[in-house]
Amino acid sequence: MIRINYPDKKPSIRKEQGKELVFCIIRRRWVVLSPEEWVRQNFLLYLTEVLAYPSSLIAVEKQLLLGDVKKRFDIVVFNRQTKPYMLVECKEMNVQLTESVVSQALRYNIPLQAALLVITNGSYSAAFERRCAQFEPIAALPGFSD
Repeated sequence: MIRINYPDKKPSIRKEQGKELVFCIIRRRWVVLSPEEWVRQNFLLYLTEVLAYPSSLIAVEKQLLLGDVKKRFDIVVFNRQTKPYMLVECKEMNVQLTESVVSQALRYNIPLQAALLVITNGSYSAAFERRCAQFEPIAALPGFSD
């Protein structure tokens, strides 16, 4: 497991009509704050503030097709050639990072073909890099490089 050292910067939160909202730095809009959204927004700050990935190369909650089934990925980071580089699957903090979470990320990656897969529950993360025809665990997430 990879322990994430989050930046001091925290997501912006506000209340509106009795609901808590969090500002998504990628989508540039306020979204309902759920336990999974809290993890997603903090991980986005980690990607942009700590690992220095440009926000212009990050997509959040976009649709993908798995056969005829429509799904939504949590986070995809693209490389400079706009090819998917890293797929991040977020779970709320009380969800264990089990083999089924890894399987979900692997399924979502079928149409994307990202080189890195990351699963996180906010407290812990696991990352895998494609080597030849399979994914192998890695000890740390790489920072952005030109």
